[in-house]
Amino acid sequence: MTVTGTPGPVSLDVEGRTALVTGAAGGIGRACALRLAAAGATVRAVDRDEEGLRRLADEVPGDVPGAVEPCPLDLTDLDAAERAAAGCDLLVNNAGIQLVRPIEEFPPEVFHEVLTVMLEAPFRLVRGALPHMYAGGWGRIVNISSVHGLRASPFKSAYVAAKHGLEGLSKTAALEGAPHGVTSNCVNPGYVRTPLVERQIADQAAAHGIPEERVLADVLLADSAVKRLVEPAEVAEAVAYLCSPQASFITGTSLLLDGGWTAH
Repeated sequence: MTVTGTPGPVSLDVEGRTALVTGAAGGIGRACALRLAAAGATVRAVDRDEEGLRRLADEVPGDVPGAVEPCPLDLTDLDAAERAAAGCDLLVNNAGIQLVRPIEEFPPEVFHEVLTVMLEAPFRLVRGALPHMYAGGWGRIVNISSVHGLRASPFKSAYVAAKHGLEGLSKTAALEGAPHGVTSNCVNPGYVRTPLVERQIADQAAAHGIPEERVLADVLLADSAVKRLVEPAEVAEAVAYLCSPQASFITGTSLLLDGGWTAH
């Protein structure tokens, strides 16, 4: 479904700033990278998909004030992740992976990988970015969490654990960063129209014992009052708002884009 009647872009000028966006080759990360480049930032686009990063860089219009710099990186290389964040003014922790399995069938090695990419890597990225942010007296950390950072769902033990941990990390960074002009917040979408969600459909169908064509309505959107997927551009605008001057007093919180899921 196409979103209609949405307001224009949030007023944001980050010209001269350096941003780092993880999982930037597609989905939410791609939308955030393009949005921040359009606002003037030089964006370090981090992903292990080198071809996807090249396509992203080619998508940046020539007349925008910012730029996208492909930064191929596997976030399981934690030392490299921390080094990549040095000198960043804006950090968007977005990269994520998902596997849908009951706990008793969940492979321990995948659980470990999910927490490495989605919790330990964000910690190392924040750790690498903060010295520069503190020195400049300004910084924005935006963690792409999920409604699953606040609510659990069956068969997603690793993802839910990682997102709950990310919420705590974000709040701690907010408390420590406040005296230095650094904010830290989470953005918590429901199901977003991304390849990560599309790849879940077969797993969800098997886990719940239903046909794939019923997964969207019966599982993914069952608890959402608004019966559609969130668009990546909507999430990117929420990120832009949290990076704007008008959001300088917002820190240590979670901005829900969940279609009313948590209103139940």
